[in-house]
Amino acid sequence: MLSYQHIYHAGNLADVHKHSLLAVMLDYMTRKNKPLSYIETHAGRALYDLGATEAVKTLEAAQGIERVADWFDADHPYARVLSQTHTENGARSYPGSPLVAALLLRPTDSLHVAELHPQEHAALALALSPYPVKCHHRDGFEMAFALTPPTPRRGLMLVDPSYEVKTDYTTIPRHIAKLSKAWNVGVIALWYPILTSAAHTPMLRLLGDAHPDALRHEVRFPPARPGHGMVGSGMFVINPPYGLEMAVKHLTKLYKTL
Repeated sequence: MLSYQHIYHAGNLADVHKHSLLAVMLDYMTRKNKPLSYIETHAGRALYDLGATEAVKTLEAAQGIERVADWFDADHPYARVLSQTHTENGARSYPGSPLVAALLLRPTDSLHVAELHPQEHAALALALSPYPVKCHHRDGFEMAFALTPPTPRRGLMLVDPSYEVKTDYTTIPRHIAKLSKAWNVGVIALWYPILTSAAHTPMLRLLGDAHPDALRHEVRFPPARPGHGMVGSGMFVINPPYGLEMAVKHLTKLYKTL
């Protein structure tokens, strides 16, 4: 499906969870003076205006980053990315995960991101035009399969589908198994929504059985509005970098204050 546009949800509490952990992982991985690969399968437009009609309509950013920005000290990598994005694009701008990666990675690193939606891809390419990022207009998993194992072999892949296609819950475990086999040293991070329908539960059972050493972290939060089905956010990380365990414990405490 090509109907999903993340602007309606940008900066929500799930984004705060996902992007803060992504920033922590990339910050740690770039401390070593060795190049790395970053691959993202479902990129969106990379840069969002939280003052846009679509964002204001859902109130998700108001319940998300606009409410909890003070959770992160100025030296936290997520806070640094937010600050740079605001300086360059305005106080109500918000960085999607491709921009988080572009701002934290180095010229020696390799960045590949995919987006299939034509308008979203055009916005993605424009937002990332100042950075050395390859923006693919194709299915994200097709791109990932074509690139793995990447060069450099050290690196991280973010899998962040919209789950608008209900078969995602059954196909993703197979895709992750194939990708992790081809790239056994890569950090593979899968984001998933926690829904009142519990649609994610069978998928996580399969992933956990196949990857027992992966890190699984979930946070819960009130629905953004009455009847909204998403009540939490999850990250499933194969080959988690050092320091991620501490970061998730800290986030757990923060989300419990909501």
